[in-house]
Amino acid sequence: MLGQIIGIVENEVLLKLAIDINKFENLINVHVIMEDNNRKLVGEIIDIENNVAHINLLGEIIDNKFVFGVIVKPSFSSVVKLISKEKIPMIIGVENYKENIDIYLGTSPVYQGVKIGANINQFFSNHFAILGSTGSGKSCGVARIIQNVFDKKRFIPYRASLFIFDAYGEYHNAFKNIVSNEISFKAYTTNTHFSETEVLRIPAWLLGVDDLALLLNATSSSQLPIIEKALKLVNIFARNGADVVKHQNDIIARSLLDILASGNPPAQIRDQIFSILSFYNTPELNLETPIFQPGYTRPLKQCLLIDASGKIREMELLTTFIEKFVQNDLELKLPEGDFMYGLEDLEKAFEFALISEGILNSEKVYNESNVLKIRLHSLVNSDYKKYFEYDKFITKEDYIRELLTAPNGRKAQIINFNINYVDDRFAKTLTKIYSKLLFDYAKALDRRATLPFHIILEEAHRYVQNDIDVELLGYNIFERITKEGRKYGVLLGLISQRPSELSETSLSQCNNFLIFKMLHPVDVEYIRKMVPNITNEIIKRLRILQPGNCIAFGSAFKVPVMIKLDMPNPAPASSSCDVSGVWFVEKKQ
Repeated sequence: MLGQIIGIVENEVLLKLAIDINKFENLINVHVIMEDNNRKLVGEIIDIENNVAHINLLGEIIDNKFVFGVIVKPSFSSVVKLISKEKIPMIIGVENYKENIDIYLGTSPVYQGVKIGANINQFFSNHFAILGSTGSGKSCGVARIIQNVFDKKRFIPYRASLFIFDAYGEYHNAFKNIVSNEISFKAYTTNTHFSETEVLRIPAWLLGVDDLALLLNATSSSQLPIIEKALKLVNIFARNGADVVKHQNDIIARSLLDILASGNPPAQIRDQIFSILSFYNTPELNLETPIFQPGYTRPLKQCLLIDASGKIREMELLTTFIEKFVQNDLELKLPEGDFMYGLEDLEKAFEFALISEGILNSEKVYNESNVLKIRLHSLVNSDYKKYFEYDKFITKEDYIRELLTAPNGRKAQIINFNINYVDDRFAKTLTKIYSKLLFDYAKALDRRATLPFHIILEEAHRYVQNDIDVELLGYNIFERITKEGRKYGVLLGLISQRPSELSETSLSQCNNFLIFKMLHPVDVEYIRKMVPNITNEIIKRLRILQPGNCIAFGSAFKVPVMIKLDMPNPAPASSSCDVSGVWFVEKKQ
């Protein structure tokens, strides 16, 4: 018996020790059982002061199984003793370990030799967050956990699909050797000069209105109609054929008629029509199109001449001629990813969308929309354009299947995106586009959640933020996934050293947490407020954890538990710079 209970304050039991604590190697973080009237309550010693142990109540052993939570507090006559070694796995470890159900995470730094793990369903069927300051062991922890998933002897996670967005290109080294007849690793890179790895490419025709709004950094919902109109127009301008030409003629004609009826000065009307027909024309409707009149014929451009009185004399003739091209039964539709086009086609359609919407008459609206056109033009003329070039037509469904197919033609289980070679804003857009693609694909499956996708974001605070997406699009894709993804089998893993910069909604929806050493007071306080069921005891420990050690808690863990994770083999390329090794050279004698 350890001693006598002398007080109970909220969830804490005060125990007057009746032992010589100097004879024990350590009692802090050790678990005890409080027995009374056939009840066995479990607690953890969190502090000892003036020979009084402070015990945090955790749960109860019922029918030889540990149940978290305490309804009735222990009586003062309870017998308190240290938990026996054989009962430790019942509380902090994995009982009756099964390869296809459980996963080992590491060992207990408190109980030597005790392995700590989690039920695979309870961990990987929920969103999770791995948090900690730089150098605390997050990357090694992520690598070790995933290596453990694929290091099973009798069972193969063949249908696993882990999409890792690798902010620094660290994980390639850790996972490239996880390859066998059944398991495959696939890597993409944003480094267009690294020929050994496939370059990340998203076909431009798979981008929707929301994707383009993010890509072009739209800031107002009033900009969305222009993006939508441009996509509808690219459905026409990027095709060929008789029906397509009719559509093109209709759109060009409507735009020209709007200009002719605008009441603007003749010179402005002439210049705008010249501008449109110089960029957008068909064999039937262009500046050289012949217009027939009794006795002579002349090209359309000559009908735009301004006479001595300052008027376009052939205004009525032009209007009558152009009206013939209007098709009243034509309807513009958004493309459905069923034909191939590039960003250049989209740029042409975008410019025409500005004109066809008639916003030349509104300087404010034009300026707001023209910003998007300029950004698209910059993208088309930048190196980033390469990420949207694809050498063959592919549907959205086949594109996802191709992502999941290894070079050997088998299923790829780990798909690593090295996004180290683009700036943070573009990297954030890429992660959102891919996450939406995967989410939409999973939602459309006939049998829901039959192909789980795990989206793991290294440096998640760069991407999963409190953005304006909700105001702009009506949703933030990461928040939508954390709120709706579980039912479709789309799960998010957030790896971050700055939890205070993460989206509050996304972090609050995580069910499992592995928290490494955390020093920044803002981040520590944010964790205290945002993470459910976190205790003051856990907060106190965060500042003194050794590298590679974490505190794990959530639905996959019976109680908050400290874990020492084994070093991954091979390790990710996440070590600090060897300054002394770089600086110093041996003097020549």
